[in-house]
Amino acid sequence: MATCRILDTWDDFLRFWAAAASLPPPAQADLWRADYMARYPELLRKQADDYTSQGVDWRDIAADRIFPRLPERLPRMQAARDRLPHVCVSIYERARATLDLDFDVLFVIYVGIGCGAGWATRYEGRPACLLGLENIAEEGWHTREGLERLVAHELGHLAHMAWRDEWDEFAANEGDPLFLLYSEGFAVRCAEAILADEARPAHGDATPSAWWAAHRQTLAAEFLRRVGSGEAVRDFFGSWYSVEGRSQTGHGLGREFIRHLERERPLRAVAALPVAEVRDAARAFLRGAGGGGARG
Repeated sequence: MATCRILDTWDDFLRFWAAAASLPPPAQADLWRADYMARYPELLRKQADDYTSQGVDWRDIAADRIFPRLPERLPRMQAARDRLPHVCVSIYERARATLDLDFDVLFVIYVGIGCGAGWATRYEGRPACLLGLENIAEEGWHTREGLERLVAHELGHLAHMAWRDEWDEFAANEGDPLFLLYSEGFAVRCAEAILADEARPAHGDATPSAWWAAHRQTLAAEFLRRVGSGEAVRDFFGSWYSVEGRSQTGHGLGREFIRHLERERPLRAVAALPVAEVRDAARAFLRGAGGGGARG
């Protein structure tokens, strides 16, 4: 029977922080790598590679945006860490029941350098959810409900990867903004199923419905315009960015896309659509949602 396991690095982080708290941020970043992350080389490599792929030096991000804010975020990080073991097991069991997950999952609780509150990937050769306490605290997702939404969303990503039988390919496909819209929307829909309440906002989809109704066409048209011009769409997804004054609007737009696809097929069939079909369907959906005037 499929099970989950938890790798909790919090105690190692606290030992590092006891030595690093009084240092300037650049020195903290160096010690984070040499002390804390030295115990978890695969975790270090994943984070460093993520920034390298964006053309960014992780040390600059860590020294500027992460370590200066850790002191104020420590209480929320501690609260999240204390709740996560129970939340991870509980939501995993609910995902097994609702999504029929048949694979083991490793949950990694760590303090990183801003690569995300949740990250669905492979770690130690198995499906894993990496849970970054620094971003969880930044987003205010340290409450039980916030953590449940987050974990359910990441398990949705893992289910999508498993049902497509894609792991490395899935991450590469997410470099295509139309596939990314599909991926994030699918995770939101899975989270709704796991949490068994469509009225309860899932991770990345906590925008008030009235605001969404007023901005839906604008968001769809702008997303499609950027796809057509080759511009980045990270403003729609990253928590450090925003479109129309709100972050992660791509999750809500993606959710609507998945609901659109579900009109003709069940969710599991939506998961397995060929990439070319996903791209064509996403373009058509965005044209319709954006009022029909945009071209991508």
